[in-house]
Amino acid sequence: MRRTAFLAPLGLAVILATAAQSPALAQTVTVTIGGELQDKAQDLGERDVRDQADRLGEVVTRALSRDGSLEGARVELVLTDLKPNRPTFQQLGDTPGLDGIRSISIGGATIEGEILRADGTRQPVRYDWYSSSLEEVRGFGTWQDADRAFSRFANNLVAGRYVTR
Repeated sequence: MRRTAFLAPLGLAVILATAAQSPALAQTVTVTIGGELQDKAQDLGERDVRDQADRLGEVVTRALSRDGSLEGARVELVLTDLKPNRPTFQQLGDTPGLDGIRSISIGGATIEGEILRADGTRQPVRYDWYSSSLEEVRGFGTWQDADRAFSRFANNLVAGRYVTR
């Protein structure tokens, strides 16, 4: 019991020291919404579009911090297109005939931007992924394919593949 009591403060000190160092090395990920998507945001629902931009930032930040790649870099992304698999709340309100459960469509996302490395170099990034048929639509989420696009994009960044398709 005494050994455990001794290790607890030591563990806390290690955690605090690590946390103090990580902001200097952490990546900064910012996501903005592209012009064409801003025009579509009224149809899709501005809150839904903003939430998806935030989700993209979270997925990329988590993947990069787990891997440790691009330390000290600034990743500036633009969400240029977004398509839901199911009607959004805004679409359901605007078109009463839509069914929130049975209405499905091909979804996905397009992401562009650039990586500003700590040494000053710039690297463009581009990725898009959409399901190619309704058979590929899996799950019941409104943004299922957009989430899949975000995850695949984050994995590509970690792997060093910045421009695809």
